[in-house]
Amino acid sequence: MRKLFRVKKYNELKKQNQEIDKTQEKVLEEIPYSIEGIKEKLRKIFLNSSDFVLRELITEQNQQKIMIAYIDGLSDKNMLTQNILQPIMNNRQQIIQAFSKGNQEIFRYVKYDLLYSCEMEDTKDFQSSVEYILSGDTLLYIEGQQIALKLCTKGWEQRGIEQPETEMVIRGPREGFTETLRINTSMIRRIIKNPNLKFEQMMLGEQTRTDVCICYIQGIASDVIIQTVRNRLQQIKIDAILESGYIEEFIEDAPYSVFSTVGNSEKPDVVAGKLLEGRIAILCDGTPFVLTVPYLFIESLQSPSDYYSRSYISSFTRLLRFLSLLITIFAPTLYVALLGFHLGSIPFSLLLSIAADREGVPFPAFVEALIMIIFFELLREAGVRMPKVVGQAVSIVGALILGEAAVDAGLASNLLVIVVSLMAITSFIVTPQPDGIMFIRLSLLVAANILGFMGIILSTFVFVAHMCDLKSFGVPYLSPFAPLDTMGLTDTYIRAPWWAMLKRPKVILWGNREELENRVQSTNTTLQNKSK
Repeated sequence: MRKLFRVKKYNELKKQNQEIDKTQEKVLEEIPYSIEGIKEKLRKIFLNSSDFVLRELITEQNQQKIMIAYIDGLSDKNMLTQNILQPIMNNRQQIIQAFSKGNQEIFRYVKYDLLYSCEMEDTKDFQSSVEYILSGDTLLYIEGQQIALKLCTKGWEQRGIEQPETEMVIRGPREGFTETLRINTSMIRRIIKNPNLKFEQMMLGEQTRTDVCICYIQGIASDVIIQTVRNRLQQIKIDAILESGYIEEFIEDAPYSVFSTVGNSEKPDVVAGKLLEGRIAILCDGTPFVLTVPYLFIESLQSPSDYYSRSYISSFTRLLRFLSLLITIFAPTLYVALLGFHLGSIPFSLLLSIAADREGVPFPAFVEALIMIIFFELLREAGVRMPKVVGQAVSIVGALILGEAAVDAGLASNLLVIVVSLMAITSFIVTPQPDGIMFIRLSLLVAANILGFMGIILSTFVFVAHMCDLKSFGVPYLSPFAPLDTMGLTDTYIRAPWWAMLKRPKVILWGNREELENRVQSTNTTLQNKSK
């Protein structure tokens, strides 16, 4: 029954995608025959746009015209001059002769014999030509032709390839994605030299018309998941896509969950590794953050450098990350539960020390912990927002001064300062889930203040049950633990040696298997009908 449900779901997604394609078909707007008509329409569209440039080239005899249009700042002027203007200006007589032979001859001559552009494309749609101009290309219009030539002249100032600050590694590649889409696709292509690596490009945003690219390896990625990604992207209706975070909110499975079901990365080697496992990447022009789906919880405990070190070292550091995750979530809650409900669980000598330390503190343990956690969140936000050099100094000095001042003023005990400091240090180790961890910590803190250890256990059970119910593009969020996949356990809390990791995660690739079974079943049915 489960297999039949998946096949039925795949067919429904395919049908839904076909319906979306039909509704999104554009009505073709023809290009005017005359240059004057084209010029009038373009000037009306780009009214009060000082960066829009029209350049007319008029022949000497019959006043036949050739015109180019481009955006100053998006097009490379050197490329425009050398590959387009100079060939036209230096071959006026040949152009006049081609005009005299008819419309077909002039278009053929300009396209195949005259221009030097490495990328050239015909377009009969006027709106498409406007979109090409806004993307940095140059459009060439010929008098009497309803076909325009799109010439690739993209060239603008851009940031160079640098090491990403959000994913620092001790060993491994240091290059990171940039804000230019084509540079990012080339960096992935340079790692995966495989013709099955596919890039499907589309435009999102009614006003911004942002280039978005779906990247996957055909034959490895699940066809069902690829189709699901297409459907969700095509259903996005919004004025602007300024960063991949806009897309993430639209396509994630559980938008109200504290756990993210869409991953992101700035490193090409990380994205390439996920593509090789069968995942799909979503690249957005204007941001170095690339989205990856499906995204599993275990990925938040993995680091790029794990795969470049020896397996036992990587396994040890992963276990440290898991321990850090438990400490940053449960350390303040255990402090509140012990002092509020379970004093008998504390050794007597330690209890005397805690009582003496808290003698001047007027607040209960819950309020005391809440104040210190808020202090920490304020310092962390200040360190992120302030300039890099000043931010680090403010974070360190502010933590020391506020911690000491809070103890001297009787707002917090020394033990709580140690607990919150340990919580803060370990929170920076598990970086992909900072917002979710903060919400979980506060929720468990409230539960510990109400029911003690029982509240912590019940709240933890609720969060774990919620994680078991979550799916990322149809893939269970807690896999390979739930459901259990023994082969997938080789790359979880420990990293097995490369020679022991023989297969890709099965749970991510179920779509290809189900489609294959569907085709086999359909073929068998056809053969049976023919035999009858």
